[in-house]
Amino acid sequence: MQLGTRWATGAEPPASVPAELRPAIAEVEARLAESLRLSKGGHWTLTWLEGRPLAELDAGWEVLLTASGEVVARPFQD
Repeated sequence: MQLGTRWATGAEPPASVPAELRPAIAEVEARLAESLRLSKGGHWTLTWLEGRPLAELDAGWEVLLTASGEVVARPFQD
């Protein structure tokens, strides 16, 4: 079992956040920098789905590792 974690935007992701996700997380934060600043920041939540990491930003984005090993950053999908 893998435990998730939570951290604030702009902060260094915890060690438990896989290296593969870190560049995409930084890219999402850069893309949303102005809206995050206006809303006084946001928070990421790292969870594990079927053994793969999923980082969700409460501003409506997710960064995930697909079964094929591709890192995907996208707005939440219903």
